[in-house]
Amino acid sequence: MLEIFKSLCDENRLRLLNLLMHEELCVCEIEVILGLSQSNVSRHLGVLRNHKIISGSKEGQWVHYKVSDSFVKDHGQLANYLKEGFEREHVFKLDLERCSVYKKSDMNCQDITSDKTKVETYIAAHISCK
Repeated sequence: MLEIFKSLCDENRLRLLNLLMHEELCVCEIEVILGLSQSNVSRHLGVLRNHKIISGSKEGQWVHYKVSDSFVKDHGQLANYLKEGFEREHVFKLDLERCSVYKKSDMNCQDITSDKTKVETYIAAHISCK
């Protein structure tokens, strides 16, 4: 239990977990949604993955991450508590809106790989939750 709380004591990991509670995403998608570097996202994903909070599945050249079934099963009350807390905090709501804008755009990992700035600009231009 202590290791789970240690892994959750970082705002970026909480932001990442918030997204993954709603969507299955790959590293490049998380990068553009949260505005973090690839190495930063990968490091935080590693911490969450090592503590079995998230899991990944390879699809082509990308690994898509989601909240692990075992985390929800073994720590359902904590998962619900976090989800309710995320719904009350502005930064988490904004992250979800950025994710929603990205998902509705029909852009994908290949678009991010070819022109990350274009995708970031698109998301920023379509945000209403300031």
